Amino acid sequence: MTSSTLDRLLFLHGGGVMEVCGSSSVTLREFGCEQSLLSRPDGSASFIQGDTSVLAGVYGPAEVKVSKEIYDRATLEVLIQPKVGLPSVRERSQEQCVRETCEASLLLSLHPRSSLTLILQVLHDDGSLLSCFLNAACMALMDAGLPMSCLFCGVTCAIDTDGQIITDPTAAQEKESRALMTFAIDSTERRVLMSSTKGSFSVHELQQCIAVSQKASEKIFQFYRDSVRRRYSKTL
Repeated sequence: MTSSTLDRLLFLHGGGVMEVCGSSSVTLREFGCEQSLLSRPDGSASFIQGDTSVLAGVYGPAEVKVSKEIYDRATLEVLIQPKVGLPSVRERSQEQCVRETCEASLLLSLHPRSSLTLILQVLHDDGSLLSCFLNAACMALMDAGLPMSCLFCGVTCAIDTDGQIITDPTAAQEKESRALMTFAIDSTERRVLMSSTKGSFSVHELQQCIAVSQKASEKIFQFYRDSVRRRYSKTL
């Protein structure tokens, strides 16, 4: 799906949060997060969604190669390491999704001619991996103290053969679904920063999944706040 198509769909609803109707329930698996796990990166975080877990590390701002230098903003590179083996086409596609989301929220113009590197390591994949990448990335960027215009989170929705929407699906539920969608939602206006879709679905089903994702993002952003509050309450 092109961004212009998605923009038109959002415009139909005023670009705001759509109402969730029908029998779709917003249920998410248990979350877990820990920041500053690693000593070498400038920021790090582990994020767990059910049995899916990802480790993220952020390096920079640092010196950038001349060939990659951008005069008015920082260069952002995202690298995804699978649990076993070498990165494939799937990882390259996920890297692009994460990079586009991070670029939409980071204030890269404050660090011109510099480099930022985000490395994501898969620890275990039991579904909704791309949304777990996004959530781990956001928490690692926060831990690094990088300036951001907004926070973001990832929500994955699956549509089963009966047309029901499943949020934060497991790997088994993804395999049985006829459509799979992941959205990156911002924390200020609940806008869709990025979308990744697979399978067959109608325009109405897409709109419903966006609405469900916007609703689910409230729980994730609340988890962010609670997680950071717990961390810093120990140091005060």
